[in-house]
Amino acid sequence: MSENQNLLAEQRRALILDEVRRRGGVRVNELTRRLNVSDMTVRRDLDALARQGVIEKVHGGAVPVVEASTHEPGFEAKSALELTAKEDIARAAAAMAVPGTAIALSGGTTTYALAQHLLDVPDLTVVTNSVRVADVFHCAQHSGSAGGARAGAATVVLTGGVRTPSDSLVGPVADQAIASLHFDVLFLGVHGISVEAGLSTPNLAEAETNRRFVQSARRVVVVADHTKWGTVGLSSFATLAQVDTFVTDAGLSAVAREEIEEHLPSLLVAGRIADDAS
Repeated sequence: MSENQNLLAEQRRALILDEVRRRGGVRVNELTRRLNVSDMTVRRDLDALARQGVIEKVHGGAVPVVEASTHEPGFEAKSALELTAKEDIARAAAAMAVPGTAIALSGGTTTYALAQHLLDVPDLTVVTNSVRVADVFHCAQHSGSAGGARAGAATVVLTGGVRTPSDSLVGPVADQAIASLHFDVLFLGVHGISVEAGLSTPNLAEAETNRRFVQSARRVVVVADHTKWGTVGLSSFATLAQVDTFVTDAGLSAVAREEIEEHLPSLLVAGRIADDAS
């Protein structure tokens, strides 16, 4: 980990979380040496991560929280995690969107970040089951002069359905709407992705809705940060063979990259340093 004393709190906490997950636990005194910060700063960081529910504080340090395959964090809890990674992923994925095409965005905090970068791509038709994503485009549509529609603003179709903890709309209404449409590209956020389970989610209804999304898309682009690799939710909804491109961040380990490249036709690591050998 970095010895930079001027690391932002967000960066420090991301490094701490990665270390906890990689090693299965860390001690406060180890973190103070590695990060070159005070004991008090580390404890505040651990308190913040514990409040987000991603670590458990123990005497003298912290250990990772082992989540059940049915656990589904809410949107607000997930939105505070891996912020820099999500921005890198969103920027890279947005470059793949072609003006004038029909795209779909599933629910999730990474697709929410992506939506904000897609505002600069003109004349998109966007289908989404995410209330948050729809709000991004709705606000942009009315940001033109004199309160009129902005030129080139996306046309947005929001599916109906039952709202999940992550603010996605799922269920028969959403499934029927999505099944009747056809998308050039689907940008898909996931709870977990692995060789064995493929793409998975803890929500059974969301799994079915995501399955319909995949079936209706000519091209499937998964957008997920490195912590999603190796995570398995209760219900699988697609295999790796159904994914065309996986866009992730530079936190992905070299071992994971090799494994993914063996099973997927295209891996895009956003924010990757050219001479990175890790």
